[in-house]
Amino acid sequence: MLIFVVFYFLLIRPQQKKLKEHKAMLEALRRGDKVVTGGGIVGTVVKVGADEDVTVEIAEGVRVRVVRSTITGVLAKTEPAKAEAIDAGSLKK
Repeated sequence: MLIFVVFYFLLIRPQQKKLKEHKAMLEALRRGDKVVTGGGIVGTVVKVGADEDVTVEIAEGVRVRVVRSTITGVLAKTEPAKAEAIDAGSLKK
């Protein structure tokens, strides 16, 4: 019984915590985030699909679709876009 308790605190619990953090990171992905895939490809998220795929731009004009779960890390998070109030009088035609 003591061995099970030691294994729980040294192996099982940290692994569950890491899995939960990875799942939260994947759910928080949004356009503009710089990510690393499981294959080591670094790119910028262009589109987050409703299902399990994410479109990542790895070079200018080169976009690939990857499965969301293969993203291993987020290098840089982007700030959400701020809605700017547009004055009707300030628009020029």
